[in-house]
Amino acid sequence: MPLPEIKTDENGEYFFFPPGELTANGEQMTADEGELSIDIFETPTELILQSTIAGVKISDLELSLHGDMLTIRGRRHHDVPASARPLFAECYWGSFSRSIILPVEVRADEASAVLRSGVLTLTLPKRHRSTIPVREIDG
Repeated sequence: MPLPEIKTDENGEYFFFPPGELTANGEQMTADEGELSIDIFETPTELILQSTIAGVKISDLELSLHGDMLTIRGRRHHDVPASARPLFAECYWGSFSRSIILPVEVRADEASAVLRSGVLTLTLPKRHRSTIPVREIDG
């Protein structure tokens, strides 16, 4: 299964796209979209984000990173006969999105995304800021 492509726009912002699709447009989540639940973990060198997105095809998934804002968008398709009457309807079907501000700067050009058994895992290497030493001069 191919992994999402990483591309940049004319402003140097990074986007992660389903293979063969370039559809990121920065739109806000609409009222008819569900919100995705996520977990974020931190190691000394990277952020690891995980989300359960069972039933989502990689072609229906879009990830984008604008500065420190990470956005995950997708769609779950629900195939049920038109004549079927729901007895319980607890699952969310349709479009979803989630945007979060990352707690640290990351190196988007080295990020990776894997969809395995309905769990999306993003690995975002941290960008460590270098410091400039200051020395005092008498006089």
